[in-house]
Amino acid sequence: MAVETELKLSIPAGRVAKLRRHPLLAGIKPQRQRLANTYYDTPALDLKRRRIALRHRQTAWGQLLTVKSAEPAAGGLAQRSEWEAPSLPGAFDFSHVDDRRLRAQLEELTPALLPVFSTDFLRTTWLLEPAPGVRIEMALDRGAVRCEDREDPICEIELELLEGPASSLFDVALALQADLPLRPEIASKAERGFRLFQQSPLQPMRAGRSPVLPGMRPQAAFVAVALDCIGQLQRNEAGARAGEDPEFVHQARVAIRRLRSALRLWAPLLPPGFRAAFSPRWRDLAQLLGQARNLDVFVTETLPPMLAAFPETPAPGRLAHLAERRRQQWHREIRAAFEAPEFAALVLSFTAALCALPSDVSLVSLDDFLRRRLRRFAREVKTMADACSGHPEAHHRLRIAFKRLRYALEFAAPLLPAGKVRRYGVATAEMQALLGAMNDLAVAEALVAELRQRRTNDLVHGWLAGQAVLLHNLLPAALEGFLEARPPWKG
Repeated sequence: MAVETELKLSIPAGRVAKLRRHPLLAGIKPQRQRLANTYYDTPALDLKRRRIALRHRQTAWGQLLTVKSAEPAAGGLAQRSEWEAPSLPGAFDFSHVDDRRLRAQLEELTPALLPVFSTDFLRTTWLLEPAPGVRIEMALDRGAVRCEDREDPICEIELELLEGPASSLFDVALALQADLPLRPEIASKAERGFRLFQQSPLQPMRAGRSPVLPGMRPQAAFVAVALDCIGQLQRNEAGARAGEDPEFVHQARVAIRRLRSALRLWAPLLPPGFRAAFSPRWRDLAQLLGQARNLDVFVTETLPPMLAAFPETPAPGRLAHLAERRRQQWHREIRAAFEAPEFAALVLSFTAALCALPSDVSLVSLDDFLRRRLRRFAREVKTMADACSGHPEAHHRLRIAFKRLRYALEFAAPLLPAGKVRRYGVATAEMQALLGAMNDLAVAEALVAELRQRRTNDLVHGWLAGQAVLLHNLLPAALEGFLEARPPWKG
């Protein structure tokens, strides 16, 4: 078994000629070969469900049978286990797979295997030796993923580490990105092929289970969580750029919020300059997404019941028209931000910085560290709750504190009793939902004041104020329920 460490970057087809002239490639003779691959799975896609890719590759030297695991990737970086051996066309001999459990699964599924899609591309490779003891194969792939009459073009760079530290991949990628509009890519060719096969559109990606595991060092846990957040952001980026489903924007914003919460949670263990270098840039992007999300909520959730309540009154309808125009303007801003070179550079440089963090600078265990930090976050929430007035700004600060606590709890959940986490998480989520609804109404008031015309009457303000009073009356009981819930880190 080999472990493949690679960094994937997309490149516009119009910039390939400039890539070939890049100083990093000067004096290196490229090698070219056409690679035709057929990917297999069962009719029920059992391999895809188990995150396994199986292919036959036709090369100039014959057929290769390849099995790859498909561990989650982020920031363009992927590490996969790979088994490869010569094969006959259509034959499935898995004797080279030294993972006995995996080999048994493959052999069990062999009778049901069928071709599901193919890839056909020209690969141009350069062997780079950018530093002593470092060897990197850079591959430029141009072609297509195909399934029946459907296809998805391929124009991407893969940097595969042959020798040296993984940081060397980022050094090369950042050097290339300084001159070329390269974007870190998270989807493998196999993933794109399965999407064609299933004819499935992009779906918003929500946060999954925390990647934190018992026995991890605190720093390693932070890197795992941060990469998970970056992965969620990248999975929602294309949908956010398309602008057709506001849930992509929401989940991209959630990903950045989770990331910023992780930066705050692990702050005592991070190098002094790390947060200073990246936190403001993530904050700025989060604020941009927040503006669009506020308008999405206003247009799709706040306005419809108002329009239904006053169908004969023109003011809400005029307001809806103005809000939709503003909403489209902010979504254009989001598309521009995600397409800008600065976003691609942020993702790549942040991922590089994550992988370069010291691996062990803490003397405490992960369990002790997270419990201590959770206690601190909970105290901050209680302090703000005790001091909470009826002012929207106080509610907003309390809502942010609840979000930090909730995300911290989700990150630490694998280390805590599941039942207690679930009960405490419900209480936290209920408070966050109530405060979120109150914040939506406060934002709506501000938007109405900003968007209204002279003919807009007080009906809209009165309706919003009434809704706010109803929610505010629920706050004392919800707070009491939360404060009575037993924190899971107390045993």
